[in-house]
Amino acid sequence: MNQRPLTETDSLPRELCRVCGKKLTADDIGLTRKLINRGARSCFCIGCLAARFQVSEETLREKIREFRRMGCTLFPPEE
Repeated sequence: MNQRPLTETDSLPRELCRVCGKKLTADDIGLTRKLINRGARSCFCIGCLAARFQVSEETLREKIREFRRMGCTLFPPEE
C-alpha cells in the first residue's frame, strides 16, 4: 500500500467547521481539541460545539476564558 509521506500541513486542523462549514477561529480549534480530542484535525465552530454538548455558546466562551486563565496552551492569549 503506497501512502504519501506526512507533511507539516497534515498536522494542522482544517479551516472550516466539520458540521456547518463556518470558518474556524483559534478558539474554536482549541475548544474542540480540549473537549473532544487533543489531536483533532477536523474541528467544530463554537455554535456546533454548543449544540453537540447542549449548552449555550456563552457557557463555552466562559470555559475558554477559564482555560486561558489556567494557562492552557490550546488557547492563544487575548489581545
